[in-house]
Amino acid sequence: MKKIEQIASLIDSTNLMLDATEAEICALCDEAADFGFAAVCVYPTDIAICSSILYNTAVNVSTVIGFPHGRSGVQSKRAEILEARDHGAAEVDIVLNYNHLRRDEKSLAADEAALLCEAARSVGLITKIVVEAGYLKKKQKRHALAICEQVSADFIQTSTGFDLHASDPEDVALFCKHRSSKIAIKAIAKMSAGSDTTKLFQAGASRLGHSKAGKFMKEVRKAANA
Repeated sequence: MKKIEQIASLIDSTNLMLDATEAEICALCDEAADFGFAAVCVYPTDIAICSSILYNTAVNVSTVIGFPHGRSGVQSKRAEILEARDHGAAEVDIVLNYNHLRRDEKSLAADEAALLCEAARSVGLITKIVVEAGYLKKKQKRHALAICEQVSADFIQTSTGFDLHASDPEDVALFCKHRSSKIAIKAIAKMSAGSDTTKLFQAGASRLGHSKAGKFMKEVRKAANA
């Protein structure tokens, strides 16, 4: 097992609940600072408060773009990205219009990914392209990976997790096997964590989005002390 601190540094602690309160967002940040998570992932309107709380820590603030459907207009997504940086975000999880891939419109998907990654890079943001692999056929998943590599995204992210479907370790393994660059892979862990989270790491994920990250890390600490 990786060291506890190393595991924590690979996790995005996430609160994208529709009824999340300001107090819960503040608690998310305090917990992230305590454990040393890679980032907190929140809605755009919560970026500023997270940035103020985490200002003197190593924890990044990440936000979602075009979430969860990915079918916002490209220029709307671009505006979200630039506004996110203005408010203090360091990372963006950009939901690709994966319906383009489902309709075999690879060039449209590639054009969108290129424009949005360029916008994010121009203001120094880490880019994670969310492709919702659970809705794609194997060939379409390979196309998604190729596009993310072509536009030099920092991460390909397997899913939003918004429909309560966590990432499949097989999708993570597929991306890991077929990538031709150093692109990293982000997956979404199940709320129950445990062995499912471990499987995602073993499959090749180098970042995990987790809505129960604190609970998971307490389990890790307990196991390490046993």
